[in-house]
Amino acid sequence: MSVAATTSSAYAATSATTTLSSTASSTLTSTDFLTLLVTELQNQNPLEPTDTNDFISQLTSYANFEQQQTLNSNLSSLTTSFNSLLTLNASNYIGQTVTAKADSATLEDGSISFGYSLNSAASKVKLEISDSSGNVVWSGSGTTSAGTNSFTWDGTTTSGTQLADGGTYSLAVTATDSSGNSVYGYTTVTGTVTGIDSSSGTAMLKIGDTSLAVSSVVGVTS
Repeated sequence: MSVAATTSSAYAATSATTTLSSTASSTLTSTDFLTLLVTELQNQNPLEPTDTNDFISQLTSYANFEQQQTLNSNLSSLTTSFNSLLTLNASNYIGQTVTAKADSATLEDGSISFGYSLNSAASKVKLEISDSSGNVVWSGSGTTSAGTNSFTWDGTTTSGTQLADGGTYSLAVTATDSSGNSVYGYTTVTGTVTGIDSSSGTAMLKIGDTSLAVSSVVGVTS
């Protein structure tokens, strides 16, 4: 037997393994996996053939790899179908008035319907409305009852200037009890759903120019 031929075969096996390993690091396919095994058998050292146990182990790895590829493909299809179902279900909100956990909304028809929840009765509640740049345009006091409180802002600034529709405004709530401890829970916005946007992969409810996650909805009325 030629030593040169054996050396050449060993080099070919090493070269093939290196090439496939480089490919596997990014996009290894089942075909690549089988090619690697066949190349290994074709270029094995006749004096030291591949151990049977090692070969069986490699075949087992291939079987597991194939199952994992199939599982990943099935999960991807299931995710796509599930997202489509969520979008379909979210379409039932169109035309409905929803209340959702959020602190900002679009000024429409000269008003925004906000709300806020207090964990317990407050002795003082301060409300501040800010524009999209963070500038406070209105401030005042709010009701202090425990639980849900409603607040509709009429789109006017503290100085009495009526702001134009289309801007996004946020409500900040500071609520404290008689000891100065915060009793603030969360802020809500209320509006009519006009459409669904699922371009991000998650179904979002459109209220004016505001997008709200379906999971943030805490109330629905017709």
